[in-house]
Amino acid sequence: MDMRSLLNRNSSDIALIIGNGINRYDSSSTSNSWEALLRKLARKYHTGTGNIPAGISLTEFYDVLELKSGSKISGLSLQKDFCEIMAGWKPRDHHRHIAKWAKDARAPILTTNFENVLGNAVECELLRTTAKGFTDYYPWTSYYGDNNNPLTNPCDGFGIWHINGMEHYHRSIRLGLSHYMGSVGRARAWLHRGKDRRLFSGKSPDNWAGKNTWVHIIFNSPLLIFGLALEENEVFFRWLLIERARYFKKFPDRSKKAWYVHTNEKDGSGKLFFLKGVGVQPVKVNSYDDIYSAQIWG
Repeated sequence: MDMRSLLNRNSSDIALIIGNGINRYDSSSTSNSWEALLRKLARKYHTGTGNIPAGISLTEFYDVLELKSGSKISGLSLQKDFCEIMAGWKPRDHHRHIAKWAKDARAPILTTNFENVLGNAVECELLRTTAKGFTDYYPWTSYYGDNNNPLTNPCDGFGIWHINGMEHYHRSIRLGLSHYMGSVGRARAWLHRGKDRRLFSGKSPDNWAGKNTWVHIIFNSPLLIFGLALEENEVFFRWLLIERARYFKKFPDRSKKAWYVHTNEKDGSGKLFFLKGVGVQPVKVNSYDDIYSAQIWG
């Protein structure tokens, strides 16, 4: 199985989960990464080395950076600075190919990236499925899409959704471990609390507390995951995959497939063990060209 065949076979019903690998592909610069941005902030605020030592996750590094900065900065200032550094990122050809494929296929895109490169690649506008309960800390009903085809159900068509926050709302940016725990708490309430309005009640998969948010896509669409390292620091998304597997175990008739495309994971790695355990099928390809090139998405 390869990326092209996966897309061809599932183009009528699939959601793309895209990580920062898309920004690092075919780039002469290594600055388009979360790690590089954190180093810049560490140097800017003189909180010690700009290097990220072994034994600490990027989320923990951010929390330590905020703690060590003392009164120099606040967490919100760090988030705003983070967004300002990303402001100049521009789409490349592979961003356009992938975003256009998704738009033509009416496939949702969920990205762990903060910047709007994919949205800019196909000239999207910032929209919402509903204005009810909006907060710029968790703008989970907000997406980039086509104003001529607005969505109320996130699974019903093309939209670009930002799992960990978006540059447009700097307070939404999830950088530290405490941020991720806040996201877990918010999503957990929709999954497990509220009687008939909780997803795990089983009453109606189309009428629960998170139905207007990108979380609805996770539990109601086949997922094609790529460009995402999915290391241990991805605690929020990995937790969502665990909850997704538990949901499908409880309601097997609602089960959806998922694939994780990678180039260099070893068959016996803990990550692949985890993915298989939560119902995600690893798919190994030979190179990054087999994921991002125009031949795959054309």
